[in-house]
Amino acid sequence: MSFAQRLRPGRAGMSRRVPALADLHGPEQGVLTLPRHLARPGLREFDISQDGARRSLYGIVLTQGRRNDMARLVNPRLLRDDWPELRGSLDRKIRRKCERRLKLRG
Repeated sequence: MSFAQRLRPGRAGMSRRVPALADLHGPEQGVLTLPRHLARPGLREFDISQDGARRSLYGIVLTQGRRNDMARLVNPRLLRDDWPELRGSLDRKIRRKCERRLKLRG
């Protein structure tokens, strides 16, 4: 089942999967390694001190990650800082769910 299909009305969808902003406790620096279920071949490590790499990581985690992946890998302050640039790369439905649940604004 695709991520978009999980967002259809009548399904638990992303609202149950996205933790509250206060539940996010990802690191502010260092290199993060994606779990195997999220990683593409050759693309597992992201230096979150690099803006582009961090936004790519957050995009993958927000669109494909599980609730615990988001809580463990995404830093709330960095997500807020990156949101104006990151939101444009996300599907409209995903963006709206994130903005509602995480109280983010572009």
